[in-house]
Amino acid sequence: MNRKELKTPCYIIDEGRLKKNLEILKQVEEETGCKILLAQKAFSCFYEYPLIGSYLCGTTASGLYEARLGREVMNKENHVFSPAYREEEIEELAKLCDHMVFNSFSQLKKYLHVCKKRQVSVGIRINPECSTQEGHAIYDPCAPGSRLGVTKAHFREDLLEGVDGIHFHTLCEQDADALKKTLEAVEEKFGGYLKQMKWLNFGGGHHITRDGYDVALLKDCIRRMKETYGLEIYLEPGEAVALNAGYLAATVLDVVENGITTLILDASAACHMPDVLEMPYRPPLYGAGEPGEKRYTYRLSSYTCLAGDIIGDYSFEEEIKPGNRLYFEDMAIYSMVKNNTFNGIPLPDIAVMDEKGDCKVIRSFGYEDFKGRLA
Repeated sequence: MNRKELKTPCYIIDEGRLKKNLEILKQVEEETGCKILLAQKAFSCFYEYPLIGSYLCGTTASGLYEARLGREVMNKENHVFSPAYREEEIEELAKLCDHMVFNSFSQLKKYLHVCKKRQVSVGIRINPECSTQEGHAIYDPCAPGSRLGVTKAHFREDLLEGVDGIHFHTLCEQDADALKKTLEAVEEKFGGYLKQMKWLNFGGGHHITRDGYDVALLKDCIRRMKETYGLEIYLEPGEAVALNAGYLAATVLDVVENGITTLILDASAACHMPDVLEMPYRPPLYGAGEPGEKRYTYRLSSYTCLAGDIIGDYSFEEEIKPGNRLYFEDMAIYSMVKNNTFNGIPLPDIAVMDEKGDCKVIRSFGYEDFKGRLA
């Protein structure tokens, strides 16, 4: 079927764009010798794991369920980081994962013996205290008082026995210049420990597949750290894997007038694209412009009861009426992994679109999915 035949709301994964992203990432791997992992927290659509695994080296998880998914479906390198691990889950995580990164030396001391028993490679997350972000404080692990990563003042050189690697994750949707600056801070504060390590993990937040990203500088950064310190280099992008590789199809249900002309959709920011409210940001919409740019301007909202469930203001060349279909872009990442059933709103179907434009639904959800989360 074509995408106009899909029932809305529906996430549509664009496999052509997904492959294009993966080809860029594979080239970085091949030309630098680094290893790139899928950060499942951004994109966990395991239907595509066989495809992703044919390009990348494995997966990284934020907890037990993601670790299980990565091992069960992709079954390549499987890494995990959590700010703290639950004692009842640590044995299973050690069975599932090849690398386990700890957020503190107290957690490292507590669970190192479990990792060594299972021959898991152990890492410690550092905080280089180098903020490079603007406007997204909620995503800044280097913000004052951050709970993520060990600062130089609290680094325990006496507890490094058995530690194989160092991990940092400080970026969010950023270019390679931010990575370069961060690496300078890492070397300044922790460079004395790097030569005794086997690997260095650059974390995620690298917008490698975005148009205009400085891939050459990224490669230089990887090569320099690899050659200077004799390290295996890992990257854990999530967004870069599925950036611009998905849509959310929605249908206009009604038009409401109250000083602003508002379109009521069968899709929701709160339920189906929570980052719109959390970041916040205005998602791209196919064929639409900025408010006032085109002839008709509308505010796009949802049929939830949340007054602030507003997606954004957009303009169109043609008048929009009930029954019209809209396509939000860049909806593969942080959408399916974050959606919810607030107000009893159904979860969207998930479909894939091949390079010819043919679509098929790979998962549908119903009342039992809503009820099954409750008791």
